[in-house]
Amino acid sequence: MAERVPDSAAGPGDDQEGLQEVLRLLHASRGIDFTGYKRSTLMRRISRRMAALNAPTYADYCDLLEVRPEEFARLLDSLLINVTGFFRDPAAWRVIADRVVPRILADKAPGAPIRVWSTGCATGEEAYTLAIILAEALGIPAFRNRVKIYATDVDEQALRTARTGVYGERRVQDVPERLRERFFEPAGTGYAFRRDLRRQVIFGRNDLTRDAPISRIDLLVLRNTLMYFNSETQRSVLRRIHFSLADSGYLFLGKAEMLVHHGSLFEPVDLRKRVFRKLPGAPPPERRQADPPPEEPAARLGAVRAAALAAGPVAQLAVDVDGNLVVANTRAQHLFGLSSTDIGRPFRDLEISYQPVELRSLIDQVRRTLRPQEVQGVRWRGPRWQADAGANPLILDISVVPLLDRASALVGFGISFADVTGGVRLREELEHANEELERAYQDVQSLNEELETTNEELQSTNEELETTNEELQSTNEELETMNEELRSTNDELQDINDALRVQTEELDHTRTFFESVWESLGHAALVLDDDLRVIVWSQGATELWGLRADEAQGRHLATLPIGLPTGDLLPDLRRMLRSPAPPERTAFGVDAVNRLGRSLRLAVDAVPLRKGPTNGGVILLVTRAGAVGAAASPPAGGDRQPDASPGAGGG
Repeated sequence: MAERVPDSAAGPGDDQEGLQEVLRLLHASRGIDFTGYKRSTLMRRISRRMAALNAPTYADYCDLLEVRPEEFARLLDSLLINVTGFFRDPAAWRVIADRVVPRILADKAPGAPIRVWSTGCATGEEAYTLAIILAEALGIPAFRNRVKIYATDVDEQALRTARTGVYGERRVQDVPERLRERFFEPAGTGYAFRRDLRRQVIFGRNDLTRDAPISRIDLLVLRNTLMYFNSETQRSVLRRIHFSLADSGYLFLGKAEMLVHHGSLFEPVDLRKRVFRKLPGAPPPERRQADPPPEEPAARLGAVRAAALAAGPVAQLAVDVDGNLVVANTRAQHLFGLSSTDIGRPFRDLEISYQPVELRSLIDQVRRTLRPQEVQGVRWRGPRWQADAGANPLILDISVVPLLDRASALVGFGISFADVTGGVRLREELEHANEELERAYQDVQSLNEELETTNEELQSTNEELETTNEELQSTNEELETMNEELRSTNDELQDINDALRVQTEELDHTRTFFESVWESLGHAALVLDDDLRVIVWSQGATELWGLRADEAQGRHLATLPIGLPTGDLLPDLRRMLRSPAPPERTAFGVDAVNRLGRSLRLAVDAVPLRKGPTNGGVILLVTRAGAVGAAASPPAGGDRQPDASPGAGGG
């Protein structure tokens, strides 16, 4: 592992040790090993979570994971990009429905079970799509009796959603309306896959990189999963998948995935739609034993033997135990310049005994050991009288064997000279050709490696683009969900605003109504609380005494700078407030001064303001003395009438 760069000097992408620590914590918490996933994708997705939490380094993010266990779920959801849908890439699913499923059914015996595996199923839309296609091909009764669909993933939360089989209206909009009506049932605001068919779809947890594969699978769907693994993990997963498939099983990959280096395991059915078929391992060819040669007849004529020896293509000599040449076939005579007169002569006197190789010593070794002796690759240009300086030499393999009789007694020595010139020449030419081929092969191999590297880079880039596309689609779905929530919140706020506007209008109407009431009750109207502080100050009171409502409200009646003798009124008002029984309204006649300083006679009518069983305040209605007389007689004592000057009452 590379040396860790200090956090202050390196970004998250440079800190491989920090990334490994994040993956270790995730493995310990959720039991998922991400070491076989592409590092570029892992770093990009983890960096997204780090940016959301304002964690600049992996060490900071590890600290957050330890103090916020709920972040593991968010990180896992970010790494396992659960982008799926019903009939995703419809053209590829048409190949499955129109070509693959009919072949599977044709290869199966009537009533034989059909096993399908959807790996990386996420929230289950892909598994239910398989169920719809098979149910359409078989019919509902046969589908229930024959089909088992295994749907696996490592994300337990996604599997829980898949098991319920309930999806929102936006999720099922890609299902044709005819199939939606046949295979889905209304469930609240969404749709639920038919319960009687859902039993044929079995959801479970399975990690392709570690867990044992499901066996005897007729159709295995592995879409947009391989592209998240590195090359080594992809090879391991494909070996497991090859084992998992039946001999005539089919493999369905995502549009960004290829089987570039696995032509011995799978053959393409539709390369553009990424549909492949398993190539079962071919058994080794049977070995047949050669028929035994027929038994040699018991008797052979000596002439036949002699003729066969003489006409043999290999030069052969025979020397008896006394060292005399006794046999030299035609090929040997021509090759070494021998004649019939040399037969019977001592072998040591002949040139052949030491040319082209020292044969006398070889014969002595055979005599001592009774074992054959061989000399290979001997070059020979022929006898001196035949030698041609420009001729190529012959290349001979010489062997000396002991000749034994039926009693295993040594009777002589057989010498053979096999002309291997052609073979050696061919071997040399073959070696030269092999060297040329080796150089060409190395050139081709180098070019092939470059092409494979380029292809792998293109494949990796394609997978990265598809991964990014799925990430963008996942983000888009999140934004759509947030948009729907914001739209719902906006509708609620609009309803609240409408209700507030109605209430405001009602309050304005009520205020206008009460203002009209106050104005109708007299020139001036005051409402006091149980502490005799002003609550309501009418416009008539403002015109009478020149004090605005905002200046009067909240102040005690006795502290108001108005020309009303409040000292005479306060005892009666307090007595009215303390009265346990509802008191009668009380009228007073008082001498007062208006806002212009002119004296006038006012009639003050006090009415208790009830608040439950007690008095909660007082309403004072102030009018000219003449107006009071209708409600109550003015007090005796010769009170004078209110001032009729223009400033009286209304100012």
